[in-house]
Amino acid sequence: MQSLKNKYKLYHDKNNAAELGGGQHRVDKQHKGGKLTARERIHLFLDTGTFVELDKLITHSCTNFNMDKSVIPGDGVVTGYGKVDGRLVYVFAQDFTVFGGSLSRTNADKIIKVHKLALKMGAPVIGLNDSGGARIQEGVQSLAGYGEIFYLNVKASGVIPQISAIMGPCAGGAVYSPALTDFIFMVKDTSYMFVTGPEVIKTVTHEEVTKEELGGAITHNTKSGVAHFVSDNDEQTLMMIRELLSFLPSNNMEETPIIPSGDKTDREDENLQEMVPADPNKPYNMLDLVTTVIDNQHFLEVMPQYAKNIITGFARFNGRSVGIVANQPAFLAGVLDINSSTKAARFVRFCDSFNIPLVTFVDVPGFLPGTTQEYGGIIKNGAKLLYAYAEASVPKITVITRKAYGGAYDVMASKHVMADVNFAYPTAEIAVMGPEGAVNIIFRDDVNTENKSKKVDDYRTNFANPYRAAELGYIDEIILPKQTRQKIIQALDMTQNKSETNPPKKHGNMPL
Repeated sequence: MQSLKNKYKLYHDKNNAAELGGGQHRVDKQHKGGKLTARERIHLFLDTGTFVELDKLITHSCTNFNMDKSVIPGDGVVTGYGKVDGRLVYVFAQDFTVFGGSLSRTNADKIIKVHKLALKMGAPVIGLNDSGGARIQEGVQSLAGYGEIFYLNVKASGVIPQISAIMGPCAGGAVYSPALTDFIFMVKDTSYMFVTGPEVIKTVTHEEVTKEELGGAITHNTKSGVAHFVSDNDEQTLMMIRELLSFLPSNNMEETPIIPSGDKTDREDENLQEMVPADPNKPYNMLDLVTTVIDNQHFLEVMPQYAKNIITGFARFNGRSVGIVANQPAFLAGVLDINSSTKAARFVRFCDSFNIPLVTFVDVPGFLPGTTQEYGGIIKNGAKLLYAYAEASVPKITVITRKAYGGAYDVMASKHVMADVNFAYPTAEIAVMGPEGAVNIIFRDDVNTENKSKKVDDYRTNFANPYRAAELGYIDEIILPKQTRQKIIQALDMTQNKSETNPPKKHGNMPL
């Protein structure tokens, strides 16, 4: 009969074996590559002392290829729950030191368990990905694990926030779980995502490309739009996730946390009076305007390096989280194109899923013309943003700062897609198109240059201003730029208890 001492020793031995993962030499190799271990990441991410681990001692049951001779407690993924700023979250972290973090049937079940708990308890789930992909020795069992994780990602979508951090390799089927989540973080130089690697590509298409060029953090944050955030190292990534969570509710039935800012609600900034140039063709930085009016200039921009002609991100007004969408006249004149439309559409739908009000700043000359855009499907992609705004039932506040031309005016949270409060600056121009283009079409047969100049001035007087729209009730109030913060806060207060539902249906058929 074992003594108590031996029983406790066995307990400690098994726990120590689980915590050591693949062994000290593999831990050292992880550190040498600029990466933290799975447990180090979790403990750094969560509030100190709050992590509760689940299934710490579980092992795989594979006997193929002598796998039964290589058994490590925990089996390559660390799972559990803890707190971020005092709020419950669930987390799983793949352990690259154990079988390269590859997904076995056993550790798929661990991930599925925390995902189901997160759904049941209404709390966010955060996945720290660092895996070589499916565990080849297990064959279809590993693929089955992936499939069931994908199913849960879809089931949880719009119910609890799902956040993925790519902190190492993520290849093949492994990329689709992060792709189904709400936000993807990547780390420069140490993380990458791709469906097929450079070797396969070289064999099939004869293209030569590096892992970094194919699926590195910069590639997915600037070219593909797969990822939403990029950071310099593991530590920065984890702190950014904590910051993001501070703007989000725990689930779709809760409100976002209110964080008092000390920033006055009636604060006015005279700099705003001169920020939008009188010349409609002169660019300015919309980010300057946004950061001036929000609480304490604290803006968490989402996808800052992708489709820069539109700005998306989170901010607060009087302590309440809002989603910001804004055209950026400093890049491509703020025009809407394929990439900016899909970027903004997905952000709008996320905010609507989680009861986060939308504040939209409009300065848009229209949709980008050209064969590249038309062949690429600007019609259906632009319709995605239109669909997202029309579908959204959260409070929608719109500020037109300058240009609002053509169909792009309608798309950008206009009164006609049921925005609740629409403001415009005196500098706003709301029309089918710019004065010069309009006159060239209306008076195409008039070759008198002097007459055309007068007609352009007449068109500008009659249409390139916000007053005609205000007379028709399409603009609720024309405001001075310095009043922007106070007016938005008043509108958000007024719409705080908004209740609007769409007609009963299984789901709409969004133009994908």
